[in-house]
This record gives sequence, C-alpha cells and structure tokens, in this order.
Amino acid sequence: MSVNDALKIADERELDLVEVASNVSPPVCKILDFGKYRYQLSKKQTQRKTIDVKEIKIRPQITEYDLGLKVKSIRRFLDEGNKAKITMFFRGREIIRSELGMKVFGKVIQLLTGKFNIEQNPKLEGNRITMVVSPK
Repeated sequence: MSVNDALKIADERELDLVEVASNVSPPVCKILDFGKYRYQLSKKQTQRKTIDVKEIKIRPQITEYDLGLKVKSIRRFLDEGNKAKITMFFRGREIIRSELGMKVFGKVIQLLTGKFNIEQNPKLEGNRITMVVSPK
C-alpha cells in the first residue's frame, strides 16, 4: 500500500497515520487516533514510575540479629525502587528513654551504606520515632 492510499484511508476514517517503527525498512505505520495513542503512552510511563512506601516496624530493645534482618528487608525495598519508612514504637514508660531509640536509628544508618538518601531524619512524634529512606 502506498503512502497516499494510507493517507486517504486515514482521512476518510478521521484518524491519523502514525509512524510506529522508523528504524526498520520499510517503516511501520498505523492508522489510529494520535491523541489517544499519546495518552496511552503517558499512562504507561506514569504506571512505571509509581513508588510505594514500605513500612518496617522496630522496637527500642531490638537485638542485633533482628536489626540485621530488618535492614536486609529495607535494602530489598530500596533495590526494588521503593521508599522505606522505619517506625519505632514505644510502649508505656519506654518513651522516657527515647535516646535509646535514636541509637538504634544510628545503627540502622550505619548498616545501610551507600544506596540510599535519608528523606526524613529520625523524628520523635508522640510515642514513636519515624524515618523515611529513599533509593538514590
């Protein structure tokens, strides 16, 4: 089919002649609604860029082994392209020793080397401390 014939058909159907693959010989063209095509492409791009926030909960009295497991999970979240929110809950009178919680967050930051940005530094909010980490 020649280009002129394809243009006539597209004009009759009130559609556009769109070149889909230009790097092959002969170039591949489709007759379609270009506005709808652009919308679908932009929709696919935005679907790829969605970032989830995964939450990890820890306690102030966490052991070194358990903390290592939590950090391993955080690394996995970051490698998948997601953000990680680390939340530490205090029960009862534990809130009096909130500096112990900050020490645990210091250990988490030391164990997570290189592949992350701290989006929100550890911050005390009521009876919990939260920190948000995102991939580079």
